[in-house]
Amino acid sequence: MDTLNPTDLTQIFVNWADVFLPRLLGALVILVGGLAAIRWLSRGLGRVLAKTPRIDATLQPILTSAVRYAGFVLVLILVLGQLGIETTSLLAVLGAAGLAIGLALQGTLSNIAAGLMLLLLRPFRVGDFIEMPTVVPGISGWVKEIGLFTCSLQTYEGLFLFVPNSVVWNAPLKNHSRHPSRMIVFSIRLPAAADEKRVREALLTLVQGADILPEPKPSVSVESVTTETLQLSLTCWTSPARFAHVAHTLVESIRSKLVGLGPEFRPQQIARTIPTDADPSRFLVEGARG
Repeated sequence: MDTLNPTDLTQIFVNWADVFLPRLLGALVILVGGLAAIRWLSRGLGRVLAKTPRIDATLQPILTSAVRYAGFVLVLILVLGQLGIETTSLLAVLGAAGLAIGLALQGTLSNIAAGLMLLLLRPFRVGDFIEMPTVVPGISGWVKEIGLFTCSLQTYEGLFLFVPNSVVWNAPLKNHSRHPSRMIVFSIRLPAAADEKRVREALLTLVQGADILPEPKPSVSVESVTTETLQLSLTCWTSPARFAHVAHTLVESIRSKLVGLGPEFRPQQIARTIPTDADPSRFLVEGARG
């Protein structure tokens, strides 16, 4: 049996290097240039989409990610083709491997499916404040980004939340920013000697500010009357953006207004309340809004 001498081995290596090294160098050039082009293209596309008012801010990160991932796949195919690897058969192998990986990563695929459903049905948009009280622990915050796998939120105290799409999709949520107005209800307890008519006029005058919406009109109703107390309910509407400000400042404004009427009008309690679903008055108000 013939054996290869060092000279033959050297010649084989030289021939192999002469054929493969140019391919390897070309593949490296394609890889480096392709990655740089993808980075430049994704950043440029993000800036263009941010300046285009017709493109919803919710779709911008999704479109940018889709272009980035498509670019990665294209660069990978070009690199493999440059190295002389048959991409057709490779894609078939990758397809079979992708099926196996997909079965192993069902949770990840469910996040993608949930992300697509969130983009299709639009229960919230970027910039909305959402709340998921049934999730343990409860989740709430401003939506910063809706991605293919996760949603990024910022809490009221400025914390960053990284929530899988499947959690968001499978949990009942409240969107505090969806509608143009929000109702605020205050329960006010006064001494029984307080003049109801004067209190009503004072409260309605108080809620005529710029932060209170003119429609539906603010209202004052009597909740209960006892020999010792008079319980009133003040209802007004404001925009979601001003809700927190109005809810916090109106308590002190109500107190100052009533105290200014006289000692018999000094409130015993002022509390913001939320009408229950069983309270028919909230549905009557909703119906009046059209």
